[in-house]
Amino acid sequence: MERRIGTVSRGLRAPIIKEGDDLQKIVCDTFMNCIENGEFEIGSKDVLAVTESILARSQANYATKDQLAKDVKNKLGGKTVGVVFPILSRNRFAICLRGIAAGAEKVVLMLSYPSDEVGNHLLDLDLLDEKGVDPYKDVLSQEQFEGLFGKSKHTFTDIDYVNYYKDIIEEEGAKAQIIFANDPRKILDYTDKVICADIHTRARTKRLIKAAGGDVVLGMDDLLTASVDGSGYNPDYGILGSNKATEDSIKLFPINCQEFVDGVQEEIRKRTGKTIEVMVYGDGAFKDPVGKIWELADPVVSPGFTAGLKGQPNELKLKYLADNDFADLRGDELKAAIEEAIREKDDNLVGQMVTEGTTPRRLTDLLGSLCDLTSGSGDKGTPFIYIQGYFDNYTD
Repeated sequence: MERRIGTVSRGLRAPIIKEGDDLQKIVCDTFMNCIENGEFEIGSKDVLAVTESILARSQANYATKDQLAKDVKNKLGGKTVGVVFPILSRNRFAICLRGIAAGAEKVVLMLSYPSDEVGNHLLDLDLLDEKGVDPYKDVLSQEQFEGLFGKSKHTFTDIDYVNYYKDIIEEEGAKAQIIFANDPRKILDYTDKVICADIHTRARTKRLIKAAGGDVVLGMDDLLTASVDGSGYNPDYGILGSNKATEDSIKLFPINCQEFVDGVQEEIRKRTGKTIEVMVYGDGAFKDPVGKIWELADPVVSPGFTAGLKGQPNELKLKYLADNDFADLRGDELKAAIEEAIREKDDNLVGQMVTEGTTPRRLTDLLGSLCDLTSGSGDKGTPFIYIQGYFDNYTD
């Protein structure tokens, strides 16, 4: 019988994970329970994914505001610190800002406008044109910004992040100054001790500020790269990818992800005799069409994955073939021709017209986005995702 089902993504319900839990055992036991209950059978090149949040929780990879503050003070001197291009997020950045402010006497916070790097808007782009403001050149104080545009309100949360961040700094005992600019070098008019708080553009931001004379120029990936007074840490990403845990602590991005995914893969191989691919996933990489927010606030979609998930898709565009190469065919003849084209396709289709319209993204970015959409961020209770048929094509 011809198979009619293509890719299937399932959320697997799991226990609530707490600090110190043996997550590898929990993942494998949950998976085996699904197999034994007849929920599905293991197929070819299936993918089992685990959200980064519960891996970090099981590792107890937490840090307090005071531990972060100590690292900030030790590395930047504890006086005036510039913080450049943070994203607008209560969950992602606000608690980090508390720790930074607690480790400084004054914080000069430079916000990019009209939006942060992941698409959270401070104001509508059209307002810049209306007011004659050039965001590439103009540096605005908080008074100038609010005089021109009024108080800022986030599209979804209705939070005035400008004053919310200012209040956080002052609550931690530091002086606060807010400026708006898109040239990171402008921070040097206020201080040469700088934390670059952007995520995906951080390397360029650091480079520009250092070249312009910055004395100490760090990124969020340079904070808590080692344990401070027993804190959690991340040697690769620092506090990038962290989330608010409590009112005075953060949960960092997980560590030892490669060892974890390889361990899960090997344990399932021992129990079933079959090899599946395993990955850790965080935020998906997609953009909301209403709020214009790009979801990816983690430094990477997948911080750890087994070897079979390296690379990019190598796929033909079926509608291109149907409309061009095989435009005169119908029915079984068309089906047979397309199947033959797939079987004979080159190992590397990059640049060929038959791939036009396919997106050459990394497999882990595509799969991680699918996982994030499947698991959601609320109360579904499915932190493990099992994907089947993703590597199939029309001939399977």
